[in-house]
Amino acid sequence: MTMKVTFNLSDGDLKYFRKIMREVRERHKSSSEDAIVGAARELIASVAATSVPDFITERIQKLSQLIDMLEDHEWALAGRDRERVVRGMAYFAEPDDMIPDKVPVLGFLDDAIMVELVVTELKHELEAYEDFCTYRENQEKRFGREADEATREEWLSARRRSLHQRMRRRRSRRSSRASSAPHKSPISLW
Repeated sequence: MTMKVTFNLSDGDLKYFRKIMREVRERHKSSSEDAIVGAARELIASVAATSVPDFITERIQKLSQLIDMLEDHEWALAGRDRERVVRGMAYFAEPDDMIPDKVPVLGFLDDAIMVELVVTELKHELEAYEDFCTYRENQEKRFGREADEATREEWLSARRRSLHQRMRRRRSRRSSRASSAPHKSPISLW
């Protein structure tokens, strides 16, 4: 027998989680990308080795997409864009998170919530990366993986530039829409 449990996070709850995320990011300002990515990998492995609710597993798996985005040399995420992704994952390098991971069933709940917040904040980055991967796969099917390296780099480079620009443009529009909203001030992880 299974039991379904659902809950909603209020604006106040989200504000609290975002505040925690900003505090953690501040504490991990000097943490290296390798340390943060390594901690995220450890979390993914811990969840995979444990019996946890599907809700948690699904969210934690999204960390893999963020890591892939950083490690994909053809995507070539750099500068502030790369920093946003790395710092978005800082919570997972925190040794003492809100709910200790060893608490049965619920230990990874805070991590899952934080992943969801990060994925929401990095929505445009993730969409652009997914589009890039789809484009690359389609081009490889069309021209073959063994296409002339110069030609391959040319079409990947053009698509990458276009998607990086789109990602920044959408993020900028989202920020300006949020700041012009009449009732709410933008609450961001950044």
